[in-house]
Amino acid sequence: MRTTTANENASATTDDDPRPNVLLLVTDDQGAWALGSQMPELHTPALDRLQREGTTLDRFFCASPVCSPARASIATGRMPSAHGVHDWLSPEALARAESPRPPYSPDFLERADGADSLGAMFSRAGYRCGMVGKWHIGSSHTPAPGFEYWWAHQLGGGPYYGAPIWAHDAQTGRPAVPATPAHEPEHLTEAITRQSLDALRRWDESGDQAPFFLQVNWTAPHDPWLDGNHPEELLALYDETDFPSVPRPSAHPWFRSEGMPRAASDRHGALAGYCAAVTGVDRSIAALLAALEVRGELENTIVLFTSDNGFACGHHGYWGKGNGTRPLNVWEPSIRVPFIARWPGRIAAGAVESRPASAVDLYDTLAELTGATPRPDPLRAGRSLAPRLLGTESDEEAAAPIVIHDEYGALRMLRTERFKLVLRREGPTELYDLAEDPGEERNLADEPRHHGTREALRAQLEAWFARREDPALSGWRAEVDGLGQGAPLT
Repeated sequence: MRTTTANENASATTDDDPRPNVLLLVTDDQGAWALGSQMPELHTPALDRLQREGTTLDRFFCASPVCSPARASIATGRMPSAHGVHDWLSPEALARAESPRPPYSPDFLERADGADSLGAMFSRAGYRCGMVGKWHIGSSHTPAPGFEYWWAHQLGGGPYYGAPIWAHDAQTGRPAVPATPAHEPEHLTEAITRQSLDALRRWDESGDQAPFFLQVNWTAPHDPWLDGNHPEELLALYDETDFPSVPRPSAHPWFRSEGMPRAASDRHGALAGYCAAVTGVDRSIAALLAALEVRGELENTIVLFTSDNGFACGHHGYWGKGNGTRPLNVWEPSIRVPFIARWPGRIAAGAVESRPASAVDLYDTLAELTGATPRPDPLRAGRSLAPRLLGTESDEEAAAPIVIHDEYGALRMLRTERFKLVLRREGPTELYDLAEDPGEERNLADEPRHHGTREALRAQLEAWFARREDPALSGWRAEVDGLGQGAPLT
């Protein structure tokens, strides 16, 4: 249900308008609950500003509840069973290989039959493209296709001080050649801010009038949260709160406590670190907005903020995301993420849109908002959110039911407005009535009176995936355990 309406006269870019810049901001493991508008004790003035000046989609879902497949789906608009990344990519998978085409070389997504990616699309459209921070959907030792500016974390996570990065060539804005492992002495969030500002400065000083696409990928608020990983001034903001907005249910029987033993035993310390990490990102966003404002570019920049996947900090009785339990899960805290879009004069300010949307929608959305031309791809699973964001939907489009899908290896989900069905190749089937049970506390899958609903949704889910998977890359037959993926499916 829409709570506010965007400008009915708004439209995407036209031949008479300058093409907009795009600033895509992506955090790591940030649940939709971790915004100042949802969590009063959280300090996020820059995100508060984006919400005041833009539109929030408050039921936005990742494509997979773990980082690498979720990020690959953002980049391509495909579900994991069409791009082949089904778990977080292990260090062994990301190690720099001596062969010219290592298994997870930066172009491996484009090697999937017919796949396209945001960087490649924007580069073809004449955009200057940059990526700063966590890539984690292939080796990051050289830029992925389309990106001219590239400052990358080597892996997918790790310490905030001394983080493993690829040495950066200050002259070219790209990794050193040959690629050289290095460690970043500055706090990683602040280093990502520094390098993102460097990309903007370079483009500004070049005199090139082409628009830019800059993707800023923080590792925050991914753990570690303790042991001095975050600045004391940020941690001090949370000294006096016991985080009353964060629920404290008993541990769920599926919770894999050995995965996060310190978080489970030190709730305040873990939450303080998590929130300090979010606030650090918020400071980074404020610096980026200020830099664009000084250059006179902010008003013509589409700013999108989201996270790769959700996260639970005790919500539903577990800490973690999809691999925080055994069996793996797709509960709401794991799959629901923040989404804010700001584009003054085009996207309504202060709007909150409550109809569901998915991260696989981002590719087509950005194509339509900017006029970039995507390659045809029958396996892309999303649809453009541009009419919704611009307020140009027809009544029929606005009333159409929306179904959300998610997957994590041999686990698949279908979520309608009322029901959520979760199928596993092995293990329990789940069915929840979200209208009566939004906390997903009562599994109805084995109740005889819901047999018809379960089987109808099963048929719908199986038919949808059959149209949007590559059989050679399907996760349904893969062995995915939440402990990392070391090689592509073949």
